[in-house]
Amino acid sequence: MAENSRMIHTPEGVRDIYNGECLRRLAVQQKILAVLHAYGYDHIQTPSFEFMDTFRQDRGSAASREMFKFFDRDNNTLVLRPDMTPAIARCAAKYFKDDPMPLRLCYLERTFKNNTSYQGRLKERTETGAELLGDNCADADGEMIALMIDCLKASGLKEFQVELGQAHFYESLLKEAALEPEIEEELSRLIENKNPFGVEALLKGLPLKDELRQLLIRLPQLFGGADELSEVRELTDNPGALEALERLFQVHDVLEAFGLEQYVTYDLGMLSGYRYYTGVIFKAYTYGTGEYIATGGRYDGLLPQFGKDSPAIGFAIVLDRLMDALSRQNIPVEIKEANTILLYEEEARKNALWLAAYLRTHGLYVQAMKRGEDRSLKDYQEMGRQRGMRNLLYLKGEGRIVNSLDLVRDKSDQIPLSAYGQGPKEEGGGD
Repeated sequence: MAENSRMIHTPEGVRDIYNGECLRRLAVQQKILAVLHAYGYDHIQTPSFEFMDTFRQDRGSAASREMFKFFDRDNNTLVLRPDMTPAIARCAAKYFKDDPMPLRLCYLERTFKNNTSYQGRLKERTETGAELLGDNCADADGEMIALMIDCLKASGLKEFQVELGQAHFYESLLKEAALEPEIEEELSRLIENKNPFGVEALLKGLPLKDELRQLLIRLPQLFGGADELSEVRELTDNPGALEALERLFQVHDVLEAFGLEQYVTYDLGMLSGYRYYTGVIFKAYTYGTGEYIATGGRYDGLLPQFGKDSPAIGFAIVLDRLMDALSRQNIPVEIKEANTILLYEEEARKNALWLAAYLRTHGLYVQAMKRGEDRSLKDYQEMGRQRGMRNLLYLKGEGRIVNSLDLVRDKSDQIPLSAYGQGPKEEGGGD
């Protein structure tokens, strides 16, 4: 018994999705994909596992300890993909290496990361997103952020905020500071945790220009609207940092043209765990979930590692977190599911199955089933109620409806019997 009990459970960090939850999830996926396709993005699928080299850490992807690793028959090390971006980069370099024009790709895939399951963090998650390759202008940055916002709106989410940062801004300051690697790592951790006091203590006594020191101390608190960003120009003369700031202002202009600037705030202290980002980076947050629901950024240095000299920008929506947010915010997701049971005796099979097919071609979702000899009509009524059905039709003889039973008290969306092309019969027979 103990062995059988263990076998029906899932490993830590993964879960089953079924019934109404699965239908809602599929409905949201389709809405998001419709937006991606409407923007002109072509769908692409990549393998669930690839050579480990595709995702090695020096490319800026996941750490080795976070990958699920195994071996093929030739002793090659393979991994379940922890991240979609390197997979898309590899694919683009293979099939579009010599294509100089912008390329728009989108996907709906699962990623696998062997991280901690603390606080329910999943090791397998579904991501949907887009990649725009071959376009390095601010308009491409703005389109990607606008596309992500429109996808979140299409899902039904109403209250969310996109935080927009600049990886090149921080990297330019780090290059100027020329810190030891261990100090640089601790500095990044403190800035990411929004701890200016820790930054001040860490930098105390280090040989830095006072202007640079003060900017790094203030960095965890440099967030807000576009107006606040303009003041940062006076805090540094670092050419790379000023160039990064100017790019953010250009992206802001693009978002204003889209009419979506109200969804965006700016955070110059935003850092990313993916080291391949080279320009704008962004994350979307909403209430009801403790982590970001979408993330993205520009990664101009990644495709050249696979042999295609091309800039790129992309984003991914973590569907699992998005669905949690929709549920906790009580946002309904419209779904179509079977709400009618068509139950028949053996002699009524031909007409019953014809009727089921007819109803399906007219937009009704119907479960047709032969009545079991050892089950009563009440058994099927109870099954229908437990599974959220609304109607039960019972056919006998030549296929006439002898019972039409309501399975719910709320008749607000009950399907009238006239929809089935037959009038009601007296209840009480057929059991």
